Amino acid sequence: VIQRSESPLVTAQLLIKNGGEVDPPELAGLADMTANLLTKGTQSRDATRIAQEVESLGGSLDSVARWDSSFVNVSVMSSKIAQAMEILADVVRHPTFKSEEVERLRQQYLDNVTLALGDPGSIARFVAARVVFGDSPYGHPISGTTESLTRITAGDIAKLHARYYRPDNAILVIGGDVSAKDGLELGKKYFGDWQKPSAPLPAISAAMENAASQTARVVVIDKPDAGQAAVYLARTGINRRDADYFRGIVANSVLSGYSGRLNQEIRIKRGLSYGAGSSLDARRDVGPFVASAQTKNESGAVVADLLLGEIGRLSSAPPADSELTPRKAVLIGGFSRNLETAGGLVGQVGSLALYGMGLDEINRYINNVQSITDVQKFAGARLDAKTSNIIIVGNAKAFLPELQKKYPKVEVIPVAELDLNTALLRKKQQTRE
Repeated sequence: VIQRSESPLVTAQLLIKNGGEVDPPELAGLADMTANLLTKGTQSRDATRIAQEVESLGGSLDSVARWDSSFVNVSVMSSKIAQAMEILADVVRHPTFKSEEVERLRQQYLDNVTLALGDPGSIARFVAARVVFGDSPYGHPISGTTESLTRITAGDIAKLHARYYRPDNAILVIGGDVSAKDGLELGKKYFGDWQKPSAPLPAISAAMENAASQTARVVVIDKPDAGQAAVYLARTGINRRDADYFRGIVANSVLSGYSGRLNQEIRIKRGLSYGAGSSLDARRDVGPFVASAQTKNESGAVVADLLLGEIGRLSSAPPADSELTPRKAVLIGGFSRNLETAGGLVGQVGSLALYGMGLDEINRYINNVQSITDVQKFAGARLDAKTSNIIIVGNAKAFLPELQKKYPKVEVIPVAELDLNTALLRKKQQTRE
């Protein structure tokens, strides 16, 4: 419980310590569908009643799965928190997963996948995950594929819920205008009789098992009708408990953001993209580092070189204080702004608890960022451009000849043959009799 009384709002989050990484290989999207369906009906409330009750409290209720976690959030005025907690406990503990709700959600997910597969940027993101993580748990699309979503049944959803939604795998965080005493009483009242199943929690295999090798690949997805090319540079990064976590996020900040190096070089100086940036996603296991930009098809190979070049430059010379100071200020400003809301505060504390970090890190974040003076060594050792994978999705004939001059072993996959269900990325050819 985090008491902060400046605002009369409270957010409660019930966090389950597993997410998309526990999807069975053939059922990508299962954890996300399960989380989403929690608010679509319980033993005592249908989806309409849940929505009406939350609305009558002037609140909001949402549920989702990410990598490493699934959660339900409810936010209301502090005077309504008891009623909201009762709904929160009901949707977490007693969902029904009715077939009509499963089918409705399945159709929404299938529509979203169809839309995503028409967008070069989305395709590149999916392919990058497969190239970096192979068939290991972080490799598949967290929201599923057309094939996996079609296979998921209400029984699969109920089984995942029974397996992971249990008190010894959950964290309850309540933040805002509520005292520690009152928060604890609410927790006891609505979750105190939640029984731990007799079966032990499933062992979690390391997400990097069966991950792809770190031999750099250059993969082109040929989409002749693409209006532009999505260029991704992707490799393994760090996990959340890495001793170099703060050095990593400062290094990434130097590269990313409007005034970061990638955008300065690719958009502002050369006008090759509306925006270029990077992300360092630290997870329970090693997450991805991705640098990306979208550009006209003809400049796909040039932009790949520029992304590699800027990351290489960061590892060869330290940034001056005049550059490092404002990039650290961006991180601190974003962190501080996030803590201004009850929801942001609860999210930060929940994340620290999820990864087993000391909750007092929230008070040390600013000093930890400010103390970083050297990112050159981190960039050289952990973001090494030479072992990064290049993924380009677009009209290949416009950039492939230029790309092959530098990379003779380019893998070209026509978009019609792309299979995101496997690290091979290609649909199996039908053998003729």
